[in-house]
Amino acid sequence: MSINTISPSTGSTIFTHPGVAPAELDLILSTAASSFASYKKTTLSQRKTWITAALDRMAGLKETLSQELTAQMGRPAAFAGVEIDTMRKRADYMLSIAEDKLADMPGQAEEGFKRWTSQEPVGPVLIISAWNFPYLITINTIVPALLAGCPVILKPSPQTPLVADRFLAAFSAAGLPAGVFQVLHTGSLKTVQIAAQHPAVQQVCFTGPTAGGLAMKKATVDRVVGVNLELGGKDPAYVRADADLKWTAANIVDGAVFNSGQSCCAIERVYVHADVHDAFVVELQKELEGYKLGDPAAKATTVGPVISAAAVKAITAQVDDALVKGAVDATPANATFQTLPASGSYIAPRLLTNVNHDMAVMTAETFGPIIPVMKVASDEEAVALMNDSEYGLTASIWTRDVARGEEIGADVEAGTLFVNRCDCPNPDLAWVGWKNSGLGCTLGPRGFDAFVKLRSHHIRLTHG
Repeated sequence: MSINTISPSTGSTIFTHPGVAPAELDLILSTAASSFASYKKTTLSQRKTWITAALDRMAGLKETLSQELTAQMGRPAAFAGVEIDTMRKRADYMLSIAEDKLADMPGQAEEGFKRWTSQEPVGPVLIISAWNFPYLITINTIVPALLAGCPVILKPSPQTPLVADRFLAAFSAAGLPAGVFQVLHTGSLKTVQIAAQHPAVQQVCFTGPTAGGLAMKKATVDRVVGVNLELGGKDPAYVRADADLKWTAANIVDGAVFNSGQSCCAIERVYVHADVHDAFVVELQKELEGYKLGDPAAKATTVGPVISAAAVKAITAQVDDALVKGAVDATPANATFQTLPASGSYIAPRLLTNVNHDMAVMTAETFGPIIPVMKVASDEEAVALMNDSEYGLTASIWTRDVARGEEIGADVEAGTLFVNRCDCPNPDLAWVGWKNSGLGCTLGPRGFDAFVKLRSHHIRLTHG
């Protein structure tokens, strides 16, 4: 079955990829297994050389890759290139720590013995990526997997198929042995589940909605195999009474609206201390007045479409639910928000006040450019509301008192705590979700953990 990629900015089909037939799937899986036997014996130095060469090739195609991103998933052209640069920064960090993090770990010294623990590659890895930040999400796992000595089968989102093809071409040109990096193009959950259940696959990495992650976990329930999940979020921000309101508003609007809110770590709910609530809403309105919604190919556009008509419907349903239950639409006048493009999946940013946790917009993942703002009376109330969620990816606290921000943050249930920052995964820190936001981690000093298994070596130096 062919896979059709629909442009979110026009609604028309822009790419068609052939899907993988059952016989082709079997070949991909058997090839991964056979390539592992030789690839695991290559040196770390050689792996780094191949990966660096591939990354250099992709850097040379930055403008092309950026244009393809805009076409496939609708990110404004003014921002698309940043993803290619950030991808390289993440990869370079993992390359820089690989020798140290993959090194043998010595045991205690004892006369007549040698003991150590080595880190061995787990084997072929199935990586299921997502469309919203496809280069960043993919690089988080393929680089540490390949560095550890694991062949990779990459299943890209049908929305961004060219991303996988670009990686495949770059690794091939770099001289990576054939079969070590393969692409699985499919839009079928059943096909992906079959791949995850195959004995060749020794690690599954999934990025996407929580329901999809649970489906992958169930697919491997009868196997002793690792499953790494990067899932959804409903990330909160808390604005304390001492915050610089104008500066904080600029950061929060960016954190909520960038990429049309389609980020697992976008700000999706905002709690503001009652003493500054009204003034802060005014600053949010001023900030939103400067945004421009429109054709993502236009350099002046700051808000493009969301990914599909189905997404528009789901986001609109959350807004309508909130308004019916008493929320106030405080969105400022903005001509580009009033007249949407005639075709494509566009939805204007919305600023909602008088919201509460009886509304889906404050509890369910939105994945759209909506900013719901709730008034709170104290730090304690803010923390209780921030934790009143099934998700726990990131949370941010905005205050001039950084020490107090850290103190409050200690009680917040989230894998990443930001103080005076948001929506900014750093390569040197673990990217990890708590609660229903994930399992395992990528990036940071533990970013190789999913791709290695430990072997203990206990050697007596004499015999007899």
